Amino acid sequence: MFHEYRDIVSKLKVENAHFAKIFEKHNELDDKIDKDGMHMDTIELEKLKKEKLHLKDEAYRMIMEYKKANNL
Repeated sequence: MFHEYRDIVSKLKVENAHFAKIFEKHNELDDKIDKDGMHMDTIELEKLKKEKLHLKDEAYRMIMEYKKANNL
């Protein structure tokens, strides 16, 4: 996720516990969807996908704030 911002993501994961938690949860959901998605009902799968997207949006917002604050 966010390969083009790899350096910023690495810094945020170390410097910001909330970002690290969001990033980890996103990856856990991604793994669960890939692993178990075919065995879930549609509603449950859509719920996980929406949660994953919400986490991605929040992480992206934090990356953009970091870029702006550090003139990157």
